[in-house]
Amino acid sequence: MTTTRIENESRRRFLQGAAGLTLAIYLPAATAAGGSKKAAGAAGFEPNAFLRITEDNSVTVISKHLEMGQGTYTGLATIVAEELDADWSQVRIEGAPADAKRYNNLLWGPAQGTGGSTAIANSWEQLRKAGASARAMLVATAARQWKVPPAEIVVAGGVVMHKASGRKASFGQLARAAADEIPPADVKLKDPKDFKLIGKRVPRKDGADKTTGKAVFTQDIHLPGMLTAVVAHPPRFGAKVKSYDASKARAVKGVVDVVQIPSGVAVLAKDTWSARKGRDALTVEWDESAAFKLGSEQILAQYRELAKSPGAVASQTGDADKALAGAARTLEASYDVPYLAHAAMEPMNCVVQLGKDGCEVWNGEQMQTVDQMALAKLFGLPPEKVRIHMLYAGGSFGRRANKDSDYILEAAHIAKAIDGRAPVKLVWLREDDMRAGYYRPMFHHRLWAGLDDQGRLVGWRHRLVGQSILAGSPFAALVKDGIDGASVEGATNLPYAIPNRLVELHTPTNIGVPVLWWRSVGSTHTAFSTECFIDELAQAAGKDPVAWRLSMLEQHPRHAAVLKLAADRAGWDTPLPSGKAGERRGRGVAVHESFSTYVAQVAEVTVKDDGSYRVDRVVCAVDCGIAVNPDIVRAQVEGAVGFALSTVLNGGAITLTDGRVDQSNFHDYLTVRIGDMPRVEVHIVPSAANPTGIGEPGVPPLAPAVANALAAATGKRVRKLPISADLLRA
Repeated sequence: MTTTRIENESRRRFLQGAAGLTLAIYLPAATAAGGSKKAAGAAGFEPNAFLRITEDNSVTVISKHLEMGQGTYTGLATIVAEELDADWSQVRIEGAPADAKRYNNLLWGPAQGTGGSTAIANSWEQLRKAGASARAMLVATAARQWKVPPAEIVVAGGVVMHKASGRKASFGQLARAAADEIPPADVKLKDPKDFKLIGKRVPRKDGADKTTGKAVFTQDIHLPGMLTAVVAHPPRFGAKVKSYDASKARAVKGVVDVVQIPSGVAVLAKDTWSARKGRDALTVEWDESAAFKLGSEQILAQYRELAKSPGAVASQTGDADKALAGAARTLEASYDVPYLAHAAMEPMNCVVQLGKDGCEVWNGEQMQTVDQMALAKLFGLPPEKVRIHMLYAGGSFGRRANKDSDYILEAAHIAKAIDGRAPVKLVWLREDDMRAGYYRPMFHHRLWAGLDDQGRLVGWRHRLVGQSILAGSPFAALVKDGIDGASVEGATNLPYAIPNRLVELHTPTNIGVPVLWWRSVGSTHTAFSTECFIDELAQAAGKDPVAWRLSMLEQHPRHAAVLKLAADRAGWDTPLPSGKAGERRGRGVAVHESFSTYVAQVAEVTVKDDGSYRVDRVVCAVDCGIAVNPDIVRAQVEGAVGFALSTVLNGGAITLTDGRVDQSNFHDYLTVRIGDMPRVEVHIVPSAANPTGIGEPGVPPLAPAVANALAAATGKRVRKLPISADLLRA
């Protein structure tokens, strides 16, 4: 069982205890809601919680997962439409309300939410059955009306037909009568060879509205009497408001109110600009008695000191210490990765309205159950009185799935502070998101390995030092025996055949920087350390990096398959063309599994004598099971390459000085520009396995593949991210 699967199982057990909800499996909607045995048909035909067909012939798929740019709406709708045999043009998608009894994430247990690249994976069979069940009911309705055997009826392109009699009807024409059908107890699903939509390129359902501006994001919500809030946050984590003077802020035109909340001081105005001007005019004195005041280098020094001694055992096979002591040759290396911001295109925002009948929320909602429970607790409401409207989100990368419901509760505290007299739209500006948010944890890795006299890897010790994401949060119960699985995933399930292996973890508890899962979570840093070190060991053993990896992957054929495919399509065995005068070229490889998806990448780089470099080409091979929409799979991997490349190029890091975040916006937290993007090729392994995640797995291999390519070009091993020109200068 991989670390991710262990974590999901632990999360399932925790949420069952904390939330007291029941695990939702596929059930007809009326049965799941405790209604009659017949499908509800007030709005036409609603055979289950995920589908609605109306008399205008529209097919609406209800998505329990957030669409934040990753293609979830299109993927989920494709699964339903395939089994329903709907015409793609008639399909619409609607976000589900917060209701874990009907819309829980089946891989998480009794909780609704989007994350861990689980949207398609947990919905695959559930939505296939939802579509097939509705199709069977439409067929039964037509058979009853036409007095023909159901077996003689076919469905194609949204039309139900009886060829012998020439009769046919659209879904809309059958919808009202189909609502009287009893949902079938069991349905037969299609043979994959008969798929017409799954595995094909179909247009994204959110593309047109986002292109034309019709798509509704949180910033597009305007309620009557609504006020916009911007918050002054403390400059150091852990500081509190000591006192404040709001006189100048209140004098700003458009400012309506100023209130103190647990996270700072909120300025409410009629628009965002006025709220920002009012916040800038505030005078706040901060109580920093409990504030965190260390800088990045001081934190890293602590980590390196901790790495000198054994940590808690995360996984162990054989006797690593004995194997290292008896090895013909031993190697040691340390790797460092910084804090990282999520830097989503749309910063955090949320609309909260309090009323006599509860609380209503509009936002790009990623963790419905967690946020619903947090809001219910704050307002003293039953969870069902907290209504959450899931809108589009302009990216997240983990930020909106906040374990502490931070910005959601911040908006709620503001609404509460003004006694609910107006709806509140909380807006975080880019600087707020960069300096007062949550980050991918900084980590230090120390590794030892032993080779025998044949160059075989016989011993491996990996010691990690970094903050726990889960400790001290509502999910703290998932930390087992001092091990946060998110810290060590990708290290504890290393696929290589190493007979003696030990993985240890140090989790500092005195670091006050808020941390959170970040696109591909622990694998973001474990893949960098392990795949770079494997490359160093291949060189020490005098072996080709691809061949040496393959020699240790006999028990992991899916790892081996993507590695072979990427190497083949990259022309691994063909020398790279020489660079221009003063340029050196290199090629590097990495392979990694995360979220049950396997990805290998080969990077090609060019390095100049002054140390500046560019990534010219990245060849990717991915095995994600059945590719529901190959075009979206390619887009996600291409996007992952760009996202990960931002962490490699100099400038992609969050640093602290005396406890203050140094970066504030994209001028000093550099993300990859279009001119920096390499040519990206994505090759999908044909598969009959159930779909797995694709939003995150393309991230982990990129940094080690580039670092290994740079080493091949320059002979210099880089063990720190981001990679600056200074480290590569000739």
